[in-house]
Amino acid sequence: MQNQDVHVTGTLVWYYYICKREVWLMGRHLTPDEDNPNIDLGRFIQQHSYAREKKELAVGHIKMDILRRENGQLVIGEVKKSSKYRNSARMQLAFYLSELKRMGVDARGELNFPKEKKKEDVILDDRLEAELEQARRDILRILYLSVPPLPVKVPFCRNCAYGEFCWS
Repeated sequence: MQNQDVHVTGTLVWYYYICKREVWLMGRHLTPDEDNPNIDLGRFIQQHSYAREKKELAVGHIKMDILRRENGQLVIGEVKKSSKYRNSARMQLAFYLSELKRMGVDARGELNFPKEKKKEDVILDDRLEAELEQARRDILRILYLSVPPLPVKVPFCRNCAYGEFCWS
């Protein structure tokens, strides 16, 4: 993998907290099973939830689900189908907040789980930034591996669209 091809993205941060092998696969642009019903459901929820919000804002190599102003502050929202992936979603949103901070933009984050009617605020603090920096370094290490990490059975494997890459 060449240096100019490597970018840590919010999607890679998301996968990092679920499965390191998925980071490697996604980093190589190996597409998951597009017919996987979980992927379709996630897209549907993202497209049809929060209709009044500005959606899908791309800034550089990051893409945020929701953008709005609230009491004079910029709020970046991330829409997920389930809070089961809360930690990975929180870190993905922290990544977006960190990237915006690097650009001089102050914002707060909001995780949205529309099926569960839940919201959770995410504030980028020193502890979260330190954890994110460690994740960035490890993601880059994984991306530069010549072969993917060995598959590890985790609870998320059951619904994974990459299942055939690992368990066929």
